[in-house]
Amino acid sequence: MDPQRAARFPFVPGDTPIVIDRTEDVWLVTGDGRRILDAGGGAIVTNIGHGRPEIARVAAEALGRIDYVVPVWATEARVSLVEELVDHWLPDGFTRCAFVSGGSESVDLAVRVARTHHLSAGRSSRWKVIGRDVAYHGSTLSGLSVGAHDRRRSGLEPMLTDLPKSPWLDPDALAKVIEFEGPETIAAFIGEPITGAAGGAMVPPEDYWPAVEEVCRRHEILLIVDEVMTGLGRTGLNWGHQHWGIKPDLIVAGKGLSGGYAPMGGVYATDDVVAPIAEAGAGTMYYTFAGHDLGCAISLEVLRIMRVEGLVERAASIGALLRHRLDEELGDHPHVADIRGRGLLLGIELAADRNTGRPFPRADEMATQVVGAALDRGLWVYPAGSGPVDDAVLIGPPFTITEEHVELIVSGLRDAIDAAVG
Repeated sequence: MDPQRAARFPFVPGDTPIVIDRTEDVWLVTGDGRRILDAGGGAIVTNIGHGRPEIARVAAEALGRIDYVVPVWATEARVSLVEELVDHWLPDGFTRCAFVSGGSESVDLAVRVARTHHLSAGRSSRWKVIGRDVAYHGSTLSGLSVGAHDRRRSGLEPMLTDLPKSPWLDPDALAKVIEFEGPETIAAFIGEPITGAAGGAMVPPEDYWPAVEEVCRRHEILLIVDEVMTGLGRTGLNWGHQHWGIKPDLIVAGKGLSGGYAPMGGVYATDDVVAPIAEAGAGTMYYTFAGHDLGCAISLEVLRIMRVEGLVERAASIGALLRHRLDEELGDHPHVADIRGRGLLLGIELAADRNTGRPFPRADEMATQVVGAALDRGLWVYPAGSGPVDDAVLIGPPFTITEEHVELIVSGLRDAIDAAVG
């Protein structure tokens, strides 16, 4: 593609974007024929790999049968996707599914469901949703309000609801925030099991989530887990929160539901959450393209492929190998402060000095520089970081990567960090 044509694509003019001509297996192929290893899974999305012919066949068949019907009507694909999730993926007790067009919409809907649940149960004073001070929950105004990604909130603060925040990794502080705000005003608490874009795959201590669950239960506060990145096998289990054995009330998901083949997200709930809403004759307004029949048909096939090919288990095993090799090659690197994560959601935190933890100047945008250097070497990883984690990169490749791909990721990252730091 002519660069002048590509330059017309960005909404805000700037650098000419990379032009991707096609995708195949674990590769992104540019317009000039370069092959880029998709070690970021796009935006931590791709799970079954690119270019699967089964998906193309399913998509063609779905479009040949149904194009658009309003989201509140049932179709074979919509009902089958509910059955697939309830029968094979969701934790026990989760029976209600609402489909949307992505993770940001999923968070927005979950926040509205939490408020509607309490309102329908006669608890009209409960409207606040507590987030954490290191968090990203999507780009809607509600998602930015419950989140705390300072780079992505920047300049929009006057438009956001001033919702309370709990210090990351401190359940005792959460209890104090609840008491300060008044438990009778709190509808829900939301958090990512493993913090993704805001923290570079930060994993909490083993006792953190059980303590959060206990304080939420004590005050009748709904527990929402944001599994947009961590859900549907990415961390080596069906859901990221299952690493800590907790039982949330609402699960928010996206990304991996369709493996990147269609814009899809979901909110999953127990009967206890939706029962008061049904009894009150209430509901939540849908988005126009929520649960699009094509997206549901594609998602159904993606989940089937993951089950048949054992890709969740593979995310655990190949992820362990990737983590081992990263530790070997970068564990003592002078500009790598930490390597962390679970399964195939791994993060590398960068620092000017690993011994003291001194960060690079924020103006250097070191994570972005590393990503650029990796691209020059045929490797895509995802930039991350906000607040106390200024610079990190996320690694979230398709679950189908091989040992050979692992070595390419590790060597490419090592060279990219060295080149960026210079």
